[in-house]
Amino acid sequence: MNAVMIVPTGIGCEIGGHCGDGNAPARLLGACCETLVLHPNVVNASDLNEMPENALYVEGSHLDQFLQGKLFLRKVRYNKVLVVVNKADYQSINAVSAARVTLGLDTEILELEVPLQLLARMENGMATGDVINWEKLVAQVKDLEFDALGIATPITISSEALAAYWRDGGVNPVGGVEAIATRLIGEALDKPCAHGPVDYALTGFKEVVDPRIAVEIITENFIHCLLKGLHQAPRISRESGGGMSYREIDCMVSPYGCFGAPHQACLDAGIPVIVVRENKSCLNHPEHPKFIYVENYIEAAGMIMAMKAGVHPSSVRRPLAHTTVRRLTSGNQDKSR
Repeated sequence: MNAVMIVPTGIGCEIGGHCGDGNAPARLLGACCETLVLHPNVVNASDLNEMPENALYVEGSHLDQFLQGKLFLRKVRYNKVLVVVNKADYQSINAVSAARVTLGLDTEILELEVPLQLLARMENGMATGDVINWEKLVAQVKDLEFDALGIATPITISSEALAAYWRDGGVNPVGGVEAIATRLIGEALDKPCAHGPVDYALTGFKEVVDPRIAVEIITENFIHCLLKGLHQAPRISRESGGGMSYREIDCMVSPYGCFGAPHQACLDAGIPVIVVRENKSCLNHPEHPKFIYVENYIEAAGMIMAMKAGVHPSSVRRPLAHTTVRRLTSGNQDKSR
């Protein structure tokens, strides 16, 4: 049993739309299947990343292409991770050193010749932004030997906007521009890729916050989560038989109200989509007649276990409906009662 779990970035999902608050649901769903394919936004939590051992950490655009049958995911024991920074200061060096000590990570730091700029902003209630100089980053690293790319650079956002998010919640204002950056760079390199901000914390901010945001308050450096994810992230293969195929996926679990490339890919491939109503986004896409709707992630886990056991959900609910009987009429028309 293999499943995909998505929590799209920058659309204010109640669960997983903040900072690592998708870790617990991921661990729950991971316990229900052999492999759980997810993307960084689900489990990235600054200094923390508690994804299940059977998770495959896949950048969002690569996950879309995987479900569309355009690539394969090749499992590995470890990757050589290149970490690019605008400036190799004490913060990034200590963070990477900590990952080497705790994860056994094979890694090195590279200073960018031209700084990468991420400008975060809100647009129509969703987090987005502009990514500047990403092409120069790709040109600088494309001929180097590495398996996965970690990006540790600042995000430009006003301290007022950041403080308002930490105090009042809502849509994470920086996640959108990070997703754009990793999509552009990951597609260009065709390698696992993830971003974590540096110089992000507000000096002197000492308040109790929403538990879903708390890890951001206690963190000085925000990249350990991505280093843990990239350590064993599956490599990308374009060759048939080069790893796990979308044909091996049994279902996908999604928040409520959103619809995008992964949903359409699942519909096209006949992969069941389980939608969790409790995990609402700021979008309002109508319900789809072919999706399976559940109230929460506990029910989603039950649905996956039913699929795994080959048990149709209707057979364990009450009242149990009468068995449908179909008969052919003299006109060969199929009628049921």
